[in-house]
Amino acid sequence: MSKKWWMSLMVTASIALVAGCGSDPSGTESGTSGTAGGDEGAAEKTYSISISQYVEHPSLDATQEGFIAALKDAGLVEDENLKIDYNNAQADAANNNSIAQKIATDSSDLVLAIATPSAQAVVSQVKDKPVLFAAVTDPLDAKLVTDLKKPGGNVSGASDTNPEAIVKLAEFIATQMPDIKSVGLVLNEGEPNAVVMAASAEKAFAAHDIELVKAAATNTSEVQQAAASLVDKVDALYITLDNIVVSAVDTIIKTANDNDLPFFSSDRDTVEKGAFATVGFKYYDHGYQVGEMAADILQNGTNPGDLEVTVPDKLDLILNLKAAGEQGIEVTDEMKAAVEDQENNIIE
Repeated sequence: MSKKWWMSLMVTASIALVAGCGSDPSGTESGTSGTAGGDEGAAEKTYSISISQYVEHPSLDATQEGFIAALKDAGLVEDENLKIDYNNAQADAANNNSIAQKIATDSSDLVLAIATPSAQAVVSQVKDKPVLFAAVTDPLDAKLVTDLKKPGGNVSGASDTNPEAIVKLAEFIATQMPDIKSVGLVLNEGEPNAVVMAASAEKAFAAHDIELVKAAATNTSEVQQAAASLVDKVDALYITLDNIVVSAVDTIIKTANDNDLPFFSSDRDTVEKGAFATVGFKYYDHGYQVGEMAADILQNGTNPGDLEVTVPDKLDLILNLKAAGEQGIEVTDEMKAAVEDQENNIIE
């Protein structure tokens, strides 16, 4: 065997050895995600979600935060294996419809619609991908689904209203603050969920001979004037989960504080901002619940139409003691005793 031939053989063997060390049995580079034939199979899937939110305000923002947190806890982490397309209509109907139309043609794996107007627009446009809704007062009245227990189709989600909430709040007012005989409501009658809740509130207050007096506001700039118009007509103020009104709630808080009018709301976030009381829940928890539904759909292939529409089940009286002082309310021990979770739901 010649020396020249032997050296040629060694070089060939070395090249083959290096090539073998740099490849896995399937012939792809080792160390990359997406190797075929390995123990883990194909690379981890990256999911995409489109979010349509009607307007920015604390309750809706907290809903979105809870939704994303639930996905993270399920292993779906933004900028790792999850892409989220955020869209906010800023309470503009034209923007809202344009967002829904855009989402209908995108490649997202799932859609989240936050608030009734966004949900209605999305459901009317998106037919070929899973749709979940949150912060919706009455999914049946809004024609999002036809059955809460078995929605069917590609839509499900969570309502943010338990009918018992306003009943319990009216009972609290009648029992603990018997001097209140009339309650003023700033209302955007163009928002279906607000109208539904206003009707429920009127019935609940009437059961205790408390009159509900309405003042209209069609946009955020009219909320302060509407609240001011109620000052000499009512003994207290109240708002529903009305997106236009909640977006401008600071003006109602100021009106209540300046005129020593007790101010009641329909959500915890508004109490944290300066309303006196509500019977409610955390919107973060509400969003988290919908996020768990989304993870189930994405990771397990569950049909959204098979998922029951849920409602808040952890209702409690929530009091803001600082707001009480601003509004001339004497908070009694009996009022505090009506709060079940006093550590978290009596805000000082």
